[in-house]
Amino acid sequence: MERQLAIIGEGLNKLRQVELDLSIQHDKKIIGFRNRLVHAYDSIDEAIVWVIVKRHLLELKNEIQNLVV
Repeated sequence: MERQLAIIGEGLNKLRQVELDLSIQHDKKIIGFRNRLVHAYDSIDEAIVWVIVKRHLLELKNEIQNLVV
């Protein structure tokens, strides 16, 4: 799951570089968490990853889908 979260963070970072007026809630936190996953893997608490997945991933998915519509 960490790999998928890293991919999401990287994709969001690249999207923000292209779409300067993009507004996604918590985008800086998502990108920051991606950086932590990629560069400090040993210090990631799996419980934190699970909480992020359970509490926030669906909300982010819905937000992205609403941008496309």
